[in-house]
Amino acid sequence: MAAAATAKLQEQFDAGLTTRPDFTIDQPLERYGAVDHAVWEQLYRRQMALLEGRACEAFIEGAQRIGLNVAHVPIFDAVSERLMAATGWRIVAVPGLVPERIFFEHLAHRRFPVTWWMRRPDQLDYLQEPDCFHDLFGHVPLLTDPVFADAIHAYGRAALAVDECALPLLARLYWYTVEFGLIRDTSGEASAPQGVKIYGAGIVSSKGESLYSVESAAPNRLAFDLERVLRTRYRIDTFQKTYFVIDSFAQLFDALGAGIAARLAHPAPLIAAAPYAAGDVLHSDTIYTRGTREGWLDDGDV
Repeated sequence: MAAAATAKLQEQFDAGLTTRPDFTIDQPLERYGAVDHAVWEQLYRRQMALLEGRACEAFIEGAQRIGLNVAHVPIFDAVSERLMAATGWRIVAVPGLVPERIFFEHLAHRRFPVTWWMRRPDQLDYLQEPDCFHDLFGHVPLLTDPVFADAIHAYGRAALAVDECALPLLARLYWYTVEFGLIRDTSGEASAPQGVKIYGAGIVSSKGESLYSVESAAPNRLAFDLERVLRTRYRIDTFQKTYFVIDSFAQLFDALGAGIAARLAHPAPLIAAAPYAAGDVLHSDTIYTRGTREGWLDDGDV
């Protein structure tokens, strides 16, 4: 999502790339080398093979629809042309994480910020902050789905109207849906582990979490409930302790738009309420899988 300036972002500024007030840049195609393209190809081939039967069909179809090239880092303008034709969205190149309000402005105008630089070969399995592969491969394919695309647009518009003190609640919602969300499998495929499939970008772009989120016995898998998610802390240093499962992208649209607009119009009660720990299971939860808690750390929830 967004954050304060990081060392990596400062490195991009220091490199002399012309950054506009909205944090966008022209994709510096000349800066991609053979190593960058090789890393893209390795990650793309690995994840597409891994996600077969694990990711929702809308993601797989979306990746094909926007024409992600296997052999090299995609050209953003070419991706934008296909995306615009599908749902009216386009992608814009950015040097890294951008401030919250600027991020929301982009979403509210159907622009998705995509980090231009690629991770190093020694960072294939873990990266502290999003790179081009996470942003483009992880997020953009689902923006070809009209309902999902409208949900992200609604989120951007609703977020702009929210008081700054409620930003942590918005971050929780984005984290547990757009980044680490699961969706119920309605295809009847016996091969779908736990009866769920992946749609969150943080999962589809990660080898380890693609397997862990749908196959491990350790995490909780709970039915999505908006207020529950707004009050639930999360993990940024390990795989998630809890995944929230939506029924459909229509449910997500309702939550990311009118849902948060209504609940955060007067956010004081939610802000004041004690948050739930990342691994909590409540009596009121609809439980698809109660986790074994194997490998969990006792502290570190955000």
